[in-house]
Amino acid sequence: MSGLRVASLLAATMATGLMAGIYGIYSNAFMPGLAKTDDKTFVGAFQAVDRAILNPLFLLLGFLGALVFTLLAGLLSLKEKPLPWIAVAFVLYLVTMIITIAVNVPMNDALKAAGDPATIDVAAARAAFDEGKWQAFNLVRVVLSTIAFGLLGWALYLTGKSAAQP
Repeated sequence: MSGLRVASLLAATMATGLMAGIYGIYSNAFMPGLAKTDDKTFVGAFQAVDRAILNPLFLLLGFLGALVFTLLAGLLSLKEKPLPWIAVAFVLYLVTMIITIAVNVPMNDALKAAGDPATIDVAAARAAFDEGKWQAFNLVRVVLSTIAFGLLGWALYLTGKSAAQP
């Protein structure tokens, strides 16, 4: 059982780190880069990236995987020292998922539903999207998922430390 516990904790750490990185890239490169483009480019590029990110690798290994692996690691660590760190990481990552589902995804879907950038009023679609709101909620996801990643890293350290002690 110890091997499965360590493997699930390692998978949780990696998946959560992946998600922190994805949210961070959106915050630090993707959205600032798009902010400097014209309306047609913004709408078209955002729509294309949002369609591309909805794939099994992202959804199963990253977005959902981080939560499932963290839950599994917590369940397998119920009597272990790292449990509080894993539990807090789980809650923080769960909050990022709630924000994603309640705020960011509906905003993304509304922009996609606006239609083809070649045939719509792209300035109106971009204004309705509200980049500032999207970025503010994404920044919360960056912070929470990064903290969750750090907590899971600490849980890994504690797991290794306890395994090394006689």
